[in-house]
Amino acid sequence: MAQRKERIDRGIKARSDDLYALASWREMLYVAGPRLLPVLGVLVLPLVLGPYWQKVLLSVATYGLLAVSWDFLYGAGLISLGQSLFFGAGAYVAGSLNHYWGWPPLFTIPVATVGGAVLCTLLLLPVLRLRGIYFAMVTLVMPLMFVRLIEATRMLGGTEGLTGLSGLPNVWVESYLVLFAVLGALFGFRRIMTSDYGLVFRAIHDNDRAVMRAGHNLYARKAQALFLASAVGSFAGAFMTHAYLFVGMPVFALDYSIMPIAAGVVGGPGTLAGPVLGALILVPVSEALRALGALRIVVYGLFLVIFSVGLPEGIFPFLVRKYHQFERWTGVES
Repeated sequence: MAQRKERIDRGIKARSDDLYALASWREMLYVAGPRLLPVLGVLVLPLVLGPYWQKVLLSVATYGLLAVSWDFLYGAGLISLGQSLFFGAGAYVAGSLNHYWGWPPLFTIPVATVGGAVLCTLLLLPVLRLRGIYFAMVTLVMPLMFVRLIEATRMLGGTEGLTGLSGLPNVWVESYLVLFAVLGALFGFRRIMTSDYGLVFRAIHDNDRAVMRAGHNLYARKAQALFLASAVGSFAGAFMTHAYLFVGMPVFALDYSIMPIAAGVVGGPGTLAGPVLGALILVPVSEALRALGALRIVVYGLFLVIFSVGLPEGIFPFLVRKYHQFERWTGVES
């Protein structure tokens, strides 16, 4: 007899999908455990890592923020290939405020978060009417344009950048500020996407013409999604400026555009938590391959190809499915 593999929900999942999750501690832990344990693990990491790996953790969190912002735009029907635009805008706004006017990080980071988001939204507002690959191409080109503009005009420090910037008080403030930012972005975006407000974003991703026919202002909604996503990316840039006490043309590097996409594909696009998991995997691998220099882009490309073909759903949806379901072979009548 021929056989096929079928997936069946675990009994505890069927019971805990409703208010019956409050019936026992076991079922409450089943629901809350996968959410609480990773959060606690992330908060404990700075306490157990050495100085070098603490810096790597900052990079993981920074790329995680960029990946979450990319995934949020993806969920709203906007494909971005230029997360480095958001990162660089926040970095240069924070660095300029600190270098030229002496503002402390306590003020430069919030101002750069909002100011960088406003700047990126205004720059991309004219191209929000473009769909699909055309919007993505514009987001890819804009960071390259800013690099050439800074190089040619020598403004904002030119090729040498701005140095001697103020740092954050200590390594603990650095670590927990960016980790809480990642958790806040995850929680905030998830709450948005599961609300009636976020339902419109998801509808734009599925069928933007239907959203227009329903009476919604499509371009206003896209502008709002762009502002929220660019604010998270700008915060990441502003934070890294004060963490490394420098801002220059490398903030528009291709790495800050390619890595978030690779993290999203590896972790699972459309899940928000998946891209963070992808960053947690790819950034340490990237550090291990630092000696290869620009060839790391090739490694990112290989990850994209392998996961797109072998595990197109991403690691996070795969783990969620394995947690909630089990598989068994069953006979099929001919």
